[in-house]
Amino acid sequence: MHYTADAPAVWDPAYTGADDSLLSSDQCVIRGEHHFVRGLIEIPVLDGDEVFSWGVWVSLSRENFARAADLWDTPGREAEKPYFGWLTTELPVYPATTLNLKTHVHTRPVGRRPLIELEPTDHPLAVEQRTGITLDRVREIAAALRR
Repeated sequence: MHYTADAPAVWDPAYTGADDSLLSSDQCVIRGEHHFVRGLIEIPVLDGDEVFSWGVWVSLSRENFARAADLWDTPGREAEKPYFGWLTTELPVYPATTLNLKTHVHTRPVGRRPLIELEPTDHPLAVEQRTGITLDRVREIAAALRR
């Protein structure tokens, strides 16, 4: 019921150890210029009791990344207004690229990853987030990712 990407699509292992780059389980900085947070795209499962989620990376402006980092361990951070971001995870089960879809990053209580809300477009991922999927679709996704 969950798939996650280890790093943004633009991360290169050559950045590891560089003074101006960082990849942690929640945040990423590339060459001091590009800033990312990991969050969840949650999709309701219409005929199940759970939510399917994609663990994805979203780019943020330097200012919004700094603000999110400042509030990372602050109780009440969920009152923060959503940050605009670009999806930087390629989800290979969709016929059209998922890179650079517009998003809103909703901060949640300390200890919970941000909720990533896609702009309401006709992209299949955005449609699934709005309308939900079936357990058969979850199985289809799992089978495609095992290949």
